[in-house]
Amino acid sequence: MNKWLGIGVALALMPFAGVTLVQAQAEIALLEAYVGNWQGEGALVGGDEPEPFRCRLSVAKGNAGKVNYTGRCALVNATLSISGTIAYNESAKRYEAAMSSNAGFTGIAIGQQRQGQISFDLKEQQKDRAGSDVRIGSRILLANGDITVDFEVEFNNSGEVLTASVPFSQ
Repeated sequence: MNKWLGIGVALALMPFAGVTLVQAQAEIALLEAYVGNWQGEGALVGGDEPEPFRCRLSVAKGNAGKVNYTGRCALVNATLSISGTIAYNESAKRYEAAMSSNAGFTGIAIGQQRQGQISFDLKEQQKDRAGSDVRIGSRILLANGDITVDFEVEFNNSGEVLTASVPFSQ
């Protein structure tokens, strides 16, 4: 009798398993909608004068429902390279992003999904070349088929804050 009860419960739960799979496929499809080559520009603000901040970003379909991204941003005297992965974690029912950069910044963020957009906030404390504390942050916003990346660096000793917002287009 328990065997039949177990089969009945399994059959009753099958539609819900299908909904979960369909939902995960929809979440993955949303990420894959951003696959392509993107360009953007903004200004690095907070120094003596705003500096042009130009970026390229490549988003590619990865394995197991992930998208991989690589990007390069050029400033007057420096180049920032970033790379990472964005995925939908089906078991946790959330988006997750990982990022690393040539500036030593690495971070993992949980995507906050609201009103058709997904926002990832990556933050880290680290030391600059002189050994002073620096807070570095990056926000990736996926909304309505557009990508915006915001950068922020705060030098804790001086309180100086540098920011840039880069809207991307294909």
